Amino acid sequence: MNWQPHPRGANGSTPVAGDVTVRPISGAEEVGLFSRLPYTLNGELADDLAEGRRRPGWMWVALRGGRVLARVGWWSRGDDTPSHLDVFDLDGDVPDRLEVAEHLMRTAMAAVVPAGAVPPEYIRFVPPGWREDAQVRQGVEERMAVLGRTGARLFVERLRLEWRPGTPIPAASGRVAFRPVRDAEEIVALMTTVLEGTLDAHSLADLTTMSPRETAAAHYGDELDRYRSPRHWWRVATLPDGEAVGFVVPARNDYHPIIAYIGVLPAHRGRGHIDDLLAEGTRVLAAHDAPRVRASTDLGNTPMARAFARAGYVDFERTLTMTWS
Repeated sequence: MNWQPHPRGANGSTPVAGDVTVRPISGAEEVGLFSRLPYTLNGELADDLAEGRRRPGWMWVALRGGRVLARVGWWSRGDDTPSHLDVFDLDGDVPDRLEVAEHLMRTAMAAVVPAGAVPPEYIRFVPPGWREDAQVRQGVEERMAVLGRTGARLFVERLRLEWRPGTPIPAASGRVAFRPVRDAEEIVALMTTVLEGTLDAHSLADLTTMSPRETAAAHYGDELDRYRSPRHWWRVATLPDGEAVGFVVPARNDYHPIIAYIGVLPAHRGRGHIDDLLAEGTRVLAAHDAPRVRASTDLGNTPMARAFARAGYVDFERTLTMTWS
C-alpha cells in the first residue's frame, strides 16, 4: 500500500492513502464510533473517559468513509501520561488492514508518546484457549505483527483468574494468625524481601535497573498506594511468636475486587503458607460482598497458578503483554 499523506485537516485529522483518515476522537460523543470494533473493554470506555483514565487525544481511529478500519487507545490511572496501550483492534474484513493499522499506530504514537520516551507497554485480554481457535489466533497474531513492525516484542503471558461467590473458601489451617499491615514502611519492607527468588517477569525486569528496595517502593507508589479501598484489609500472616511469614493485599481497583499482591517470605516458602494467605485475602473480600475476586499471575509462575487453582480460582482469560525497549 502506498501511503500519500495530505495536509493536516482543521480538526487535526490526517487524510492518507486517498480514502483513509486517521485521527483522535473529538470527545465523549464519539465513544460510540470508537466502540464499533468489538472488545471486552468497550463497556468501560465511557466511564474511563469521564473519570480521566482515558482522554480523547489518546483514542484514535482509522476511517474509510464512515467505517472504522482500526483503532488504538491508551489508559492511565488518571495521570497526564498514559501507562498502558490496552485497545488495539483491526477490522478483520478489510484487505489492507495491516497497513492501515500500522499507519494508525505510528501516527497515534507520535502524537501520544513524548518524543524520546519508551512507549507504554501493550496489554491484550484473550481467551485461555486462544491458540486453539484459528480465528482468534489470527487476530492475535495480526495485532502482534503490526506492533512488531514498530519495535514491540512479546514480554509475558499472564493468567487472569477469578473467584466467584459460592466457591468454597478453604477453612483457616490454624498454622498462622493474621493481623493488619501496620504502615507503608512495613508493607514495602515485606515486598522487598519477597522479591528474592521471584518468578514474576515484571519484577525481574525492574530488578535489572533498580535495587529490591527501589523496585518494591516503585510498585507500592505506582499501584498499591493508589487503591481507595481500606488499608485495614491488608493482612500479614504470623507464627505464634509473631514472626511474619507473608502478606496479602486484598483491594478494590477502579473495576473489581482483587488480590493485588501476595507473597511468602523466602525463609517460609514450601510450607503451604501461600494457601493460608490466599484464603484469607479472598475471605476478606467475600465478607464485603464481592461479586467476584480477580487476580493474575504469569503463565510461567506454576507454583502461584497452582495455589490459585487450589483456592477455587478459575482461569478465565489471558493477558498478552508486549513492550518496547
